[in-house]
Amino acid sequence: MIKVGVVMGGISSEREVSLKSGNSIIEHIDRSKYEVVPIVIDKKEDILEKVKGLDFALLALHGKFGEDGTVQAILDTLEIPYS
Repeated sequence: MIKVGVVMGGISSEREVSLKSGNSIIEHIDRSKYEVVPIVIDKKEDILEKVKGLDFALLALHGKFGEDGTVQAILDTLEIPYS
C-alpha cells in the first residue's frame, strides 16, 4: 500500500485554511488504496522528520513556506515525490 502523507498546517498566516484543506483531503482519500498519514507542520524543522518514510507527499500548505518552493525543495532533496 502506498504511504501518503498529507502535509498541512505550516507557519504562515494561512495555517488554519491549510489545516481545513488537509483534513478535507484526509476525509475523502481512498483508504483502500492508500495508507494516509496526517503531517502537521508547526515549525520549519518539522518537515525534515515528519516526512521520512513516505512514498508520496500531498501538499495542503498555503502561504509562506508552503507555496514558495521551500517544502518542495526539501522533498526533492529527500527524493519524496509530491503534488
